[in-house]
Amino acid sequence: MGRIRPEEVILRAALLSIVGMCLAASAQSQDTVIKVNVRLVRTLVTVKDASGQLIGSLDKKDFAIFDNGVKQDIALFERQTEQPLSVAMLVDTSGSVGIELKYEIESVSKFIKALLVEGDNEDAVSLFTFNWQVTQVTNYTRSYARLDQRLRQIRAEGGTSLYDALSVVSPTLESRQGRHVIVLVTDGGDTTSRRDFHQALEAAQLADAVMYPILVVPIKNEAGRNIGGEHALINLAAGTGGRVFTPTIGELDHAFTDILRDLRTQYLIGFYPKDVAPTKDRFHSLKVNVQGRNLRVLARSGYYGEFEGSPKGAGR
Repeated sequence: MGRIRPEEVILRAALLSIVGMCLAASAQSQDTVIKVNVRLVRTLVTVKDASGQLIGSLDKKDFAIFDNGVKQDIALFERQTEQPLSVAMLVDTSGSVGIELKYEIESVSKFIKALLVEGDNEDAVSLFTFNWQVTQVTNYTRSYARLDQRLRQIRAEGGTSLYDALSVVSPTLESRQGRHVIVLVTDGGDTTSRRDFHQALEAAQLADAVMYPILVVPIKNEAGRNIGGEHALINLAAGTGGRVFTPTIGELDHAFTDILRDLRTQYLIGFYPKDVAPTKDRFHSLKVNVQGRNLRVLARSGYYGEFEGSPKGAGR
């Protein structure tokens, strides 16, 4: 065994003392400091005038955005953004759809074709179906032929697990680049889900997804409409910055045309949260305004924040 010199003993003791102080400081810091994770928060925004016409010519200075009531500095602004689209196409195949399904398939097929042919060359669509269970029929793809082929193979049977479907579909969008969109075609409300409305909305908001539900109605008067299901879909759409459509079968193509128009006229706005205190449930309310003009703004109602130094299990 080699000889240990006195100066080596002193050096080791000093190093151990320094390491101990660093560990103590680190432990104290973890106990007392909460740091806000300053990730960029993005929201897609659609603006319309009083007559419902889309407004696509506004500038960054025209907008104001508030996080839990605190005005934020806009760090990202794109007018008529060309960020690539990832569209989760969700088709209700429950037994109540019946003969209407073949008409829905035709309209969905035309929508997908228009989206992929006329849009960005990185746009992609994934086809999902749901009845009492949820099935991802295709991965995200740009192959219209594959999507159309699989679309025409679906059949109608069973109940309607709409909230389960949204909870399954939304996470598939989270890691994808660009804009996230859910287009949902259904003929009514939820009947067989294990999850509820709030869980479905949270999943969509965590995925930063804009939702466009299409509730196909047999006739225009209320006697032939699922009013409860319609209200749920209206609130889901509003919470994500989208809007609900209630066409008859003959008007289905018009609904898809309106969705395409909205997607091509969206603004992309982003900010780094500043001077906003952490919330217990991590949910932050968002408000987007157009300053000094009487315009209607569609944007998601909030987002879920993540905080460094929060108790274990509190973040996502």
